[in-house]
Amino acid sequence: MCLILLSIESHPVYKLIIAANRDEFYDRPTSQAAFWDESTGLLAGRDLRAEGTWFGMTTSGKIAAITNFRDPPSFKAHAPSRGKLVSDFLSGHVSTPDYLEMLNQKGDEYNGFNLIIGEVNNLNWYSNRGNGWHHLAPKIYGLSNHLLDSPWPKVTAGKDGLRDLLSTQEELSPEAIFGILSDRSTPDDNRLPDTGVGLELERMLSPIFIISPGYGTRSSTILLVDRNDHVMFIERTFDSTPDHPTTLTYQFRITARS
Repeated sequence: MCLILLSIESHPVYKLIIAANRDEFYDRPTSQAAFWDESTGLLAGRDLRAEGTWFGMTTSGKIAAITNFRDPPSFKAHAPSRGKLVSDFLSGHVSTPDYLEMLNQKGDEYNGFNLIIGEVNNLNWYSNRGNGWHHLAPKIYGLSNHLLDSPWPKVTAGKDGLRDLLSTQEELSPEAIFGILSDRSTPDDNRLPDTGVGLELERMLSPIFIISPGYGTRSSTILLVDRNDHVMFIERTFDSTPDHPTTLTYQFRITARS
C-alpha cells in the first residue's frame, strides 16, 4: 500500500475503519481479493510475483497492511519480500507480540517498511525505520511512505477528509470513502516531501490516487468493522484505464479461531 487511513473508535457505528490505496507498476501480476485456498479464513489480494500481499484480514479478526518506506539510498536489491510479512502473519499462528519481537530482531533484513498489524481490537504500528512498535490508541491515523502521521499532503488531506466524513455520516457510505481515495489533485511543489527521487517524481507520487503511464493506484480497499464484529471488505481494482474499475465485496462476522 502507499496510503493507509485508519480510524479506531472514531465513529458511532464502526469501531474500525481502514481505507487504503495500493500503488504499483501496472505490469506487476496481481490477483484480486479472495479467500486463499491454502489458508482458511484469510482474505486478501495477492502479489503473484512474490506471493505475498499488501493488505488482508482473517475471519478470526487478524489484520495486517504494509507500506514501503521511500528511501532510495538504502535500497537492497536482494532483500526479502516485504509483502510476505503480511501474509506470513495472517496465515500463521504466531501471536502479535511474538511477531513484533521477530520484526525487532530481523526487520533490518528488509527494505524500508511500515506495518499495521494485530487484531481488530488491538492494532499496532511497526517500522524498521522507526523506534520499535507502538500500540494504536483510538484516533484517526494516516500512513504513506514515511513514518506514521508524517504530514505529507496526501496523508493530511486523507485524514482531514475521513475525519470530516465520520463527523457527519452516522450511516457511513463506502462510496464517500472511495471518493477520498480517488482524489487526483497534486499539491503545490513547496508542500512536497524530499525523499531523494527528484521533483518530477515527487509530483507524480504526490496525489492520493496516482495515474502515470506505467505506475499508479492499482486498488482501493475499504474495511468496515461494526460493534457487532460484522465485517465489510470492499476492494476496487484498476488498470491503466482507472475509470473502469472492478469492485468486489465480502461480508462476514468475526469468529474465534478454532
